[in-house]
Order: sequence, then structure tokens, then C-alpha cells
Amino acid sequence: VQFVESGGGLVQPGESLRLSCAVSGIIFSNYGMDWYRQTPGAQREWVARISNGGTTNYAPSVKDRFVLWRDNAKNTMYLQMNSLKPEDTGVYYCNSDPPRPTNWGQGAQVTVSS
Repeated sequence: VQFVESGGGLVQPGESLRLSCAVSGIIFSNYGMDWYRQTPGAQREWVARISNGGTTNYAPSVKDRFVLWRDNAKNTMYLQMNSLKPEDTGVYYCNSDPPRPTNWGQGAQVTVSS
């Protein structure tokens, strides 16, 4: 099983980024999927979830700014991040729901700074 995150970068506050999570090794459409983020010295924090049926849930800190969707034909999940804030800075990871603890990818670095 592989989770490959991409789309990170350096942006200014208020700008947007779109992350992608490409998945292989599982029947993607059967699984809910999650995004997490982590900053140095902190535990990994849950950001958002999408069920296999497309229902989404968001952490309060990102609700109304982030949008999550999936393309089962491409085995890919997307996270559109709008109105980014410095506190959104971190490495973003995706995983299935429940997470596979031995299959974390390298993550996508997101840095929000002026």
C-alpha cells in the first residue's frame, strides 16, 4: 500500500494550495481517507476525512476554508486549501481510515509565511 502526497509549497497568508494524495495497493473506492498534518515537535493532527461515499468532515480549525474530494477513477484524493494561515504550516499526510501505521508517505510540506 502506498500513499503519495504532492502539491505542497510556500505561499503567503490568504493564498491557496491544492494537495493530492495518490493511492495504490488497495481498492481505493472501498475506503474512507484522511488528511493529517504535523509540525516539528508536535503530534500528527487530524485535518479532514472523506468517506468512501464522499461524505466529508473537517477539523474546526480548517472548516469553511478547506475542501476535500476524491476521484475514485484516478485513485486520488484532493485537498483544496484556501485562505491559508501561518498556523496551517506543516507536513501534510494522507492515509486510509483507519490509518495504516506502517504505510505513511513522505508527506507534502506546506509553508504559509509572509
